[in-house]
Amino acid sequence: MAVEQLRTLNRAVAVLDCFTQEHHELGVREIARMLNLSTSATGRLLASMREMGILSQDPKTRAYSLGARVLTWAGVYNASLDVRNKALPAIEELHQTTRETISLYVIDGLERVCVERLESPQTVRIVTRVGRRLPLYAGSAGKAIMAFLTPEQQEEVISRTRLEPLTPKTITDPAVLRRELKKVRERGCAVSYGEWIEDAAGVAAPIFDHNGRVIAALSISGPTSRFRKETVLDYCEEVKRVAAQISASLGYSSGSLVSTRSEEL
Repeated sequence: MAVEQLRTLNRAVAVLDCFTQEHHELGVREIARMLNLSTSATGRLLASMREMGILSQDPKTRAYSLGARVLTWAGVYNASLDVRNKALPAIEELHQTTRETISLYVIDGLERVCVERLESPQTVRIVTRVGRRLPLYAGSAGKAIMAFLTPEQQEEVISRTRLEPLTPKTITDPAVLRRELKKVRERGCAVSYGEWIEDAAGVAAPIFDHNGRVIAALSISGPTSRFRKETVLDYCEEVKRVAAQISASLGYSSGSLVSTRSEEL
């Protein structure tokens, strides 16, 4: 690929990264400022992306947003997520029995991405947006994935991730995190109290593919007021059982993660 073509491609990807849930419409000047490009160069690029259906433009405000072509790509991506398709029935079952928010995260590099979630029908609930990226070191789902990586992979995550305190309860000490991951691996599930959202609790278990590699995590989350010790113990067993079912549907046959109930959380 020619240097100029590669530069244009990189800029197009950078444009797409400018759009978020909070900023789904942006003007030319805003995007130019975010990318440190001239307004004229940005305008030409956005116009080309609009013509290809990658972006759409409001005829009145002239602001840009993601186009229909991106939705098509997203549909193809979601369809290719075998774990999501296989997990949906189990997620619905867990949602009905717990009445809490159920989320499915897949590992993506040094982070996890929410690819499916069913919100709690209760008034006070924890909401996780589909598509949201979160770190592996904070929260039950992240720890459930990280605990079952190889030791080398765990160290790579620790060395390449800035362990920032998302809340006062976030684990930011590598030694403490290693000990926590060891406990998660021993009991087969992870528990979090306010590690990435204050006053939010979560319980999660890992999901494995046919090669025995951890690829995702299933979590139950809600306000800490509803996650008392006995409830958390019950949820741990439930989420391990359901995660093991999903793993089996993906061809994982090295044994279920449903273990003897542990009183140590």
